[in-house]
Amino acid sequence: MVIQYKCPNCGDDMAFDSESGKLSCHSCGRKDNIESFKDEFIVTTFSEDEAKEYICNNCGAVVITDTDTTATSCSFCGAGVVLGDRLSGALAPAKVIPFTVSKEEAMDAFRKWCKNGRLTPRGFMTADRIKGITGIYVPFWMYDLESAAKINAVGTKVRTYTQGEYIYTETSYYDVYRDIKMNYVKVPVDASEKMNDEMMDKLEPYDYRSLKNFKTPYLAGYFAEKYNYNDDELLSRVKSKVNSYINSYISSTITGYASVQYKNQDIETKKKHSYYVLLPIWMIYYDYDKHEHTFAMNGQTGKVVGKPPISFGKIAAWFGGVASSTFIVLKLVSYLLGGGLW
Repeated sequence: MVIQYKCPNCGDDMAFDSESGKLSCHSCGRKDNIESFKDEFIVTTFSEDEAKEYICNNCGAVVITDTDTTATSCSFCGAGVVLGDRLSGALAPAKVIPFTVSKEEAMDAFRKWCKNGRLTPRGFMTADRIKGITGIYVPFWMYDLESAAKINAVGTKVRTYTQGEYIYTETSYYDVYRDIKMNYVKVPVDASEKMNDEMMDKLEPYDYRSLKNFKTPYLAGYFAEKYNYNDDELLSRVKSKVNSYINSYISSTITGYASVQYKNQDIETKKKHSYYVLLPIWMIYYDYDKHEHTFAMNGQTGKVVGKPPISFGKIAAWFGGVASSTFIVLKLVSYLLGGGLW
């Protein structure tokens, strides 16, 4: 099933506008609230082969998608379409964070980010080589977790004192116990097999106060995917993700010791709730030195992540500068202590 939103004024296709948060018509400029958009202007079409082919209501062309796509655009007329059957039942997201960074803002922010690269090649910083930029709603599972930790450790305190001609070191040993309960809310894990997990993690944080109940008009004009992994399949990954926070918190409760040796750590994390959500991400493809570099931008905050190319010449110059500065400092110290400056 293909869903398209038609302008009540001129009949052209409407798309979600990140600046106004409304459905917008690029032809006549009309904007409509998503909550009050009338059903009579929502056009749906069914196809015999719904797994891969859909018919564009605008021009009649066949829209070819892979099985994971839930929103796309017609390759012939550019109309944004939402594949509603892939967003229903168990595949229906509970929440969505709409795009707030427009395509133009994303490109400007990316160019500024490139210019801040101190160790990137000069051509990379100055060239305008954006090969493509795509706004994608990426599927995530969001978890509310409850963790319980029981810790048994031995802490030491060391005291050094002088008595007569001798220096004594006294080491005291203490049994340390902790029984801690922790709650974590809205921990996101991407559920798309196409996306790089490390890159998706680095795009955090999002402002979850902007989460909205899912409505298909938010996807109009953007790409979107359905999840490849359910919440149970990703549970081990989200547990691993919060482990570092748990260990950090445990360490913060055990202070004042010269050393701490853990004898036993029993940590159990359980899922309280899970939510299927779509989060906005701009994928940017940058062509440099005959290679394509992929970057991602948080579609809500504008945060950019990725690995730009490194200039080995700049690295050598940087280390040379550090070495020269160190040499000058040492010479000044030598001079102040009575030695010659050169």
